[in-house]
Amino acid sequence: MKKLLALVAFLSAFGMVLTALAQQKPLSPPEQAQVTVGGKTISIKYSAPSVRGRKIFGPGGLLSHDPTYPVWRAGANAATAFHTDANLKLGNLNVPAGNYTLYVLVKDPDHWQLIVNKQTGQWGLTYKPNQDLGRIPMEMSVPGQVIERLRYVLSPAKLTLEWDKHIASVPMQIR
Repeated sequence: MKKLLALVAFLSAFGMVLTALAQQKPLSPPEQAQVTVGGKTISIKYSAPSVRGRKIFGPGGLLSHDPTYPVWRAGANAATAFHTDANLKLGNLNVPAGNYTLYVLVKDPDHWQLIVNKQTGQWGLTYKPNQDLGRIPMEMSVPGQVIERLRYVLSPAKLTLEWDKHIASVPMQIR
């Protein structure tokens, strides 16, 4: 009987630990940005990392331009998913309605390119340049203060990525 009680106590304690671990918030929680224009939905699904006191961009930063990782998955964990019900124009790129993956080429702090890639459903490190629909220069600006957690903002006229000391955007219009 004592062994049975000990086993029940152990399993209960183990279950409580697992429950506590399962309730911890992920470091890069899943997020979504969405806008509806003329009855058509445009959305971005991504995992949102935080700065957490780290250097993110520039020499020695987490996302330094490194030839072994030429592009950034534009989020954390799985690659950033982009869906549009409408045919769009992003910057100078025509984007047919459908599903895509977004990447960002960070050439330097002032020159970023948004990459719209036709391959979907992959983890963030399996970028295939031959699947690019196209690349769009991003308009860069500096926020008034550090943006701790990555966020995307969609409006009827713009797709914007905000993180750390950078705001990068491309004009967007329904075709």
